[in-house]
Amino acid sequence: MRLPVPTAGDGAGVPDGAGGRDHLRSAPRPPAVPLALAWFLLVAIGILGRLWQPAYNVSPLMGIGVCAGAIIPALLPGSSAGTLLAATVPAAALALSNLALPGGGKYGSWIMAAVVYLAFMWPVLMGPLARSHRVWGPLAGSLAGSLVFYLATNVAHFLTTNDYEHSAAGLAECFVAALPFYRWMPVGDAAWSLLLVNAIPAILRLPIGREVENAA
Repeated sequence: MRLPVPTAGDGAGVPDGAGGRDHLRSAPRPPAVPLALAWFLLVAIGILGRLWQPAYNVSPLMGIGVCAGAIIPALLPGSSAGTLLAATVPAAALALSNLALPGGGKYGSWIMAAVVYLAFMWPVLMGPLARSHRVWGPLAGSLAGSLVFYLATNVAHFLTTNDYEHSAAGLAECFVAALPFYRWMPVGDAAWSLLLVNAIPAILRLPIGREVENAA
């Protein structure tokens, strides 16, 4: 049996010297550093922004989800690990900021808690759109996130409590009563998403388009 002869493209024949070191340096590096920086920076922004809100429900929680979905999966292409890691950004910021809030961020039931967490986590799926279109992408992702949060949390509240009559009229009353809390949320979500999707890659020196995959 004849064994294949290594070629220069396989790294054979490279002397143990400058050429060998150049060959090693050309190997792709794991994106551990930019991943860690992006993750911790976004979580910190989410915590601080939630604790010091200029108006009710005006926080960066939706924005950090959209931004994480734009950056992190692109640094881990070819698997779902990037999307799952991105989803932990808003979840961690929400959980840690709850510790500093009165009552520890209790939601009344585990169902309501799950709905709130999922409502802030799913916008990471809008990340690819935000990565491709730096203006309309973050706007669409954040506004969709705001609307889903409003609808999902109010339906969950309606179903898990007796605050409203369990009828179509009661559900409508629940939605109307929640409008004052929703009023500024889309504005804050859109502003934070636009800011973060454009500023974080610049701060970390990461391209925002498809070439972000090569930034590590």
